[in-house]
Amino acid sequence: MTTLPNIAWIGLGKMGLPMAHRLADAGYKLTVHNRSMDKCAELVAKGAKEAASAGAAATGNDIVISMVADDSALEAVALGNNGAIANAAKGALFIDMSTVSPAISIRVAAAAAQAGVQYLRSPVNGSVIQAAAGGLVILSSGPDDAFRSAKPLFEVMGGKIFYIGADEQARYLKLSINIMIGITASMMGEALAFGEAGGLDWADMVDIIASSAAGSPVINYKTDTLKDRDFRPAFTARQMAKDFDLALTSAADANVPLPVTALVRQQWNAMIGTGRGEADFFAYVELLEDLAGIKRS
Repeated sequence: MTTLPNIAWIGLGKMGLPMAHRLADAGYKLTVHNRSMDKCAELVAKGAKEAASAGAAATGNDIVISMVADDSALEAVALGNNGAIANAAKGALFIDMSTVSPAISIRVAAAAAQAGVQYLRSPVNGSVIQAAAGGLVILSSGPDDAFRSAKPLFEVMGGKIFYIGADEQARYLKLSINIMIGITASMMGEALAFGEAGGLDWADMVDIIASSAAGSPVINYKTDTLKDRDFRPAFTARQMAKDFDLALTSAADANVPLPVTALVRQQWNAMIGTGRGEADFFAYVELLEDLAGIKRS
């Protein structure tokens, strides 16, 4: 019988919590840490140990996984004397599954190499529902032997798993996908506001666009959200703004022009500035309706 590795899980937000639950339910022994410690209670009830810091979580575990909000959060949990890398055993594996910049990831890679810790960059695509169901898309780059050893974990959390290179490729691909998803919301919002102004029935318009050549998986996934005008956030406009900023900064560093991305980034500013920053990013259509003076009955 194969002994499962002991895992430290750092970050129990909207995505991290259901992902960690998947591993706990699969029989992995977890040590968990979160900035708000009350988030650990559900997993402690399943037998997980609670750690007071990222470094304490990493100590004595075979694999450390982080799923945190942004670059500053990754820096805080991964680097420094109290971070995961400094306290992980030599030969341990550190997997970061957050959406962060290639720049911070390069710094983490350097620290990991110096400490003799293997490092995988493994951001995910998918919703909280997909995380709970183990249906995420996982993009991974780093040492191929580390990927092979981590794949059984990924198979618990993801339905589609891709290994795409030895360095920061997963970071670039994740941001590229989020650029396309965000631009799709902008495109859809403009199309719907235009059609509304022309007297089209809202629900029919949403259904037909989703079934047309312009339809896509993300539009089909958001069909009910749009038809019901239920813009409770699966992913907020503020979060999308953060990811666009990461992409634009990384592109500027590489002298890659992203003119459409830069334009759509201003639309997230408009949503945030008009009080829609915590709404789902597909609520962009509501801003356009306001700008166009479209009154809904």
